[in-house]
Amino acid sequence: MRCFLRLIMFPSLLFVTVLFTGCATRGAETIPSQTATETSTEIAADGEAAVEPTSEPATVAPTVAPPEVAEAPPERAFPEDSLYPLLVAEFALRRRQYDTALDNYLQQAPQLADAGVAAHTARLAQFMRRESEALEATRLWVELEPDNLEARLNLANLLALSGQPQEAFAELRTIAQAGGTANFTSLLRGYDKLDHAAQLNLLQQVRELGEALPDDIQLRLCQVLMLEELGRREEALAQLQPVFALEPLYPQAVIEDAKLRIELGQTEGVFERMEQALLAEPGNNRLRLQYARLLTQVDMAEAERQFQRLLQVAPQDPDLLFSVALIQRELKDLDSARENLERLLTLNRRTDEAHYYLGKTAEEQRRLEDAVMHYTQVQPGRDFGAATERLALLLLASGRNAELAAYFDTQRQRFPQLAQQLYALEAEKLMGAKYLADASAILDRALATYPDGISLRYSRSILAEQLGNFPQAEQDLRYIIERNPDNSTALNALGYMLTNRSDRYEEAAQLISKALAIKPDEPAILDSMGWVKYRLGDYASALTYLERAYRAFPDPEVAAHLGEVLWVMGQQAAAREIWDRALAERPEHKILQETLQRLGVDLTDV
Repeated sequence: MRCFLRLIMFPSLLFVTVLFTGCATRGAETIPSQTATETSTEIAADGEAAVEPTSEPATVAPTVAPPEVAEAPPERAFPEDSLYPLLVAEFALRRRQYDTALDNYLQQAPQLADAGVAAHTARLAQFMRRESEALEATRLWVELEPDNLEARLNLANLLALSGQPQEAFAELRTIAQAGGTANFTSLLRGYDKLDHAAQLNLLQQVRELGEALPDDIQLRLCQVLMLEELGRREEALAQLQPVFALEPLYPQAVIEDAKLRIELGQTEGVFERMEQALLAEPGNNRLRLQYARLLTQVDMAEAERQFQRLLQVAPQDPDLLFSVALIQRELKDLDSARENLERLLTLNRRTDEAHYYLGKTAEEQRRLEDAVMHYTQVQPGRDFGAATERLALLLLASGRNAELAAYFDTQRQRFPQLAQQLYALEAEKLMGAKYLADASAILDRALATYPDGISLRYSRSILAEQLGNFPQAEQDLRYIIERNPDNSTALNALGYMLTNRSDRYEEAAQLISKALAIKPDEPAILDSMGWVKYRLGDYASALTYLERAYRAFPDPEVAAHLGEVLWVMGQQAAAREIWDRALAERPEHKILQETLQRLGVDLTDV
């Protein structure tokens, strides 16, 4: 017996078709006309705010029309053993049990080889963000319905998201040649992962297609973005001119034009075209958002004005509030920044970032108790480490060591998965404040609980050397090396310590050589190798390694070593020049000062 079902079998499947049609383009960057919720902010390495334009290019949503669902497909026979799994999928959808529904569709789609079922499966997988299953189902959909441009567009987007831009380009080329709108800029999602030869090859393919389709703006923008990724900014800027010839105020091209000019230092009149576009379309909040982001690189005050204008449209948008607060901090308007950060807490959005920057703001306003309170509220995440560091510095500076110890104990209980990192951070801060005995006790306690903690062992070895306990330091480093013979950091640390604290130079050289073989261009290891060569009396080799280290990393310690080798080789003038430069930057550097005293050098005596 065979059961005859229609392709779209149940009412909810019509709902699924409508619900998931929009998922085909969810990778495209869109901002609703009445809000601007995609503010992208980056935090600089020192924890300060640096509001940046997003690095991922904005993309134009494809305009390929979804298939019509009003007309019922013709009846067709399904195998009897497919009926039950399809019914299970149907009722699972009704109950919002999407995993069960998708698992059944994934099983049935290849067996039925039906384009409608494949399309449902692909859309449901995309909706659930199960990209690998979505890619599998969409490949089947294209195979069964090769002329369906929506299917090919979905496949191209999924291929780009999965880091396969070359395969995505083949699908987009088919769409464009068939007269559809292809989102070529989506190729940039995986472009930076390609090797250089593959990048150039894909760029050439895009160019060749662009010659065949000279009026395709997306193709031309794709070339611009690829050239920018390759660092060829002037060429990228030149490639925007044909885009403006086709459409003078095309938003994405206007954004790229300003961005490239800023990167090239061409800031005079950099926003003229963008301002014209905003005059022509004042309600384009997506464009205004990009304008505000770019302004942060050249005019913070105007950037704040533009973000405030966006906030008038979306006054409770947490991303806009956060961006404005960071800009206000940059402009030293700390009271306004504080007000907007507190609004984020009221909204219960971006609370960790809000607490962190409220803590920094309180510090700058000398409200230290408020700073402590806010830092303790930051939960594990991007700002957790920085907040904990600031808290530790504040408490140790005021002698509140017991309070800091209690804080760390509480955090380790609350977040046991972070216990080792918290032990290491506590010890580091105690070491920095010269509470060496307390730091040693913390590390001993940590290693009693986590004896295989490599980072803890390394921290204890560094501290043990500072305390003059060289046997303990060597024991911990050898423990690490025994379990991880290719740990270049431990190999180098032990080799350098043996060079400085013993006469076991040959053994030290072997350890450092192994570290250098693992990381041949690491300045710290090059410095160690130069230093041990010097101790072995091989001055020529020592000079070669130390010069390489100094070129890569002109640190005062490297300068001390390089200067000493030059000095003993009779090149006193060169040594003085190196030392003078280092002292100008770090006049109190301990190793540098010890070197000069040991050699009896007075740099004021010319």
